Amino acid sequence: MKPTDISAPDYFHKVVDCQWACPAHTPVPEYIRLIAEGRYSDAYMINWKSNVFPGILGRTCDRPCEPACRRGRVEETPVAICRLKRVAADFKDDVKGRMPRPSAKNGKRIAIVGGGPASLTVARDLAPLGYHCTVFDQDPKAGGMMRTQIPKFRLPDSVIDEETDYILNLGIEFKGGQRIDSLKKLLSENYDAIFVGSGAPRGRELDIPGRKEAASHIHIGIEWLASVSFEHTSKIGKRVIVLGGGNTAMDCCRTARRLGGEDVKVIVRSGFEEMKASPWEKEDALHEDIPILNFMVPIAFTHDNGKLTGVTFQKVKAEYDAGGRRNLVPSGEPDQTIPCDDVLVAVGQENAFPWIERDCGVEFDKWNMPKVDAKTMGSTNPKVFFGGDAAFGPKNIIWAVAHGHDAALSIHRLLSGEDITERPLPEVHVSSQKMGIHEWSYDNDISPDKRYKVPHRDKVIALQDIRAEVELGYDVKLALGEAHRCLNCDVQTVFAAPLCIECDACVDICPMDCITFTENGEEADLRARLKAPSLHPDQDLYVADGLKTGRVMVKDEDVCLHCGLCAERCPTGAWDMQKYLIDMTHAGSSCPSKARSAA
Repeated sequence: MKPTDISAPDYFHKVVDCQWACPAHTPVPEYIRLIAEGRYSDAYMINWKSNVFPGILGRTCDRPCEPACRRGRVEETPVAICRLKRVAADFKDDVKGRMPRPSAKNGKRIAIVGGGPASLTVARDLAPLGYHCTVFDQDPKAGGMMRTQIPKFRLPDSVIDEETDYILNLGIEFKGGQRIDSLKKLLSENYDAIFVGSGAPRGRELDIPGRKEAASHIHIGIEWLASVSFEHTSKIGKRVIVLGGGNTAMDCCRTARRLGGEDVKVIVRSGFEEMKASPWEKEDALHEDIPILNFMVPIAFTHDNGKLTGVTFQKVKAEYDAGGRRNLVPSGEPDQTIPCDDVLVAVGQENAFPWIERDCGVEFDKWNMPKVDAKTMGSTNPKVFFGGDAAFGPKNIIWAVAHGHDAALSIHRLLSGEDITERPLPEVHVSSQKMGIHEWSYDNDISPDKRYKVPHRDKVIALQDIRAEVELGYDVKLALGEAHRCLNCDVQTVFAAPLCIECDACVDICPMDCITFTENGEEADLRARLKAPSLHPDQDLYVADGLKTGRVMVKDEDVCLHCGLCAERCPTGAWDMQKYLIDMTHAGSSCPSKARSAA
């Protein structure tokens, strides 16, 4: 194998698995260390620079970082990265003075359709650069789906108000209660660029017999949640069936429990493990005494003189073809009718673009979705960009933020006369963590603690108040314990071959057997000769040559704990622990911002 080029920006970025997995590339280990030091405001600002909504995401993120967490490879559960993000938000000081100041306008005007996470990210990135950003939203307050579709017992209005205000106070013009009905008209108003972040506002229908006859008690999930959010709906029948297996279904069933539903059931066509809902969302529903029934397909709404009486289901089972693809086929069991007073349909969401005329330069595909470049977020109209659910269909908040960063960078480059397809490389800052022969500037002790549970409000009390937040968050002590579980994966073991005397001290002391000195060879051959089995070939091998014996040093990045014992034990200083701070600010995951440095 060729020696590893550790100067390549992506090499050690990929080793920081949590940051690599985060769509917004939040520097997770950096802010967790700051939390451990009690520097909550600094931790918040590092988050804010990348993911824009630390308090909101600390409660609602889908956590793509956590399955990637290296801690999950040495024990069952990863670090509670998402809930530590909330700690930074909950315990920070007043950070208003650390936010960017409204800038003098540069004469460029940006229209932003929708007030959700993607749109607000675009506005936050561009306003400090002098762009006049106007955000249009049909609702009176900013937040989009964060405000209308996420129940208050998961995400209080006060958190949404705080974090949307940080953005709107950058000199952004917000026009609430103003719906955009024509893209062509908006284009005629001489904006320099337009960003569409209107979400996926339409819940998917379930067109089965009885739908029209019993319509008054069959509700589309996201519309019903919005009606509850705006307090237009305050009650529901005692017997409720929720159809669907995603996070919206979990929000619907838990909300129904708080509005009077005594017998609430979630009924899903797939198996429990295949449900799209996050595992913790399913756990919360089950904890609130909501059963989840699987492998049942709704085939009819039953009714009596227009009054809903129940739902009839066909029972199915999963079969797999030779290619491993799953098909649901009838199980042969009798159909089952379950009585109910109300049904909440949460079987998916769809995009709706009736307001985008098909002759204004924006091309649509066969699924009636705009053709959007996944790198630049640009459409076929050079002035129009998309992001969030409006771009590629329903995902989650952190992906919407990432789209917003990418679109903002494209708009900035477009209006600066630059090629929007060129994305600057990230900045990589390297610094040794040595404080002495055996001391480091970070805590490198590997905590044996299991994941700390987040305290919850008592169930009886929580079910009585739809606005009572269920998760209470970590206190300072629990946060410190959980932060110590982080393995500091951004502090890299860096090897200098000319200093090595091949004494094997590092090999002897390594607790994971991840270091091997051996003859070079092709990758497959080399992986077979490592001291410990190489179980994840998608993780790189760190290969260094230049040793006096002609051998190579090979370190398996997959199992390294970044504990620093190799560097402590090395008699010549051939090993060093160096913190790689990857700043994506200029690389497309975060547009240039004038936020003050947090640390």
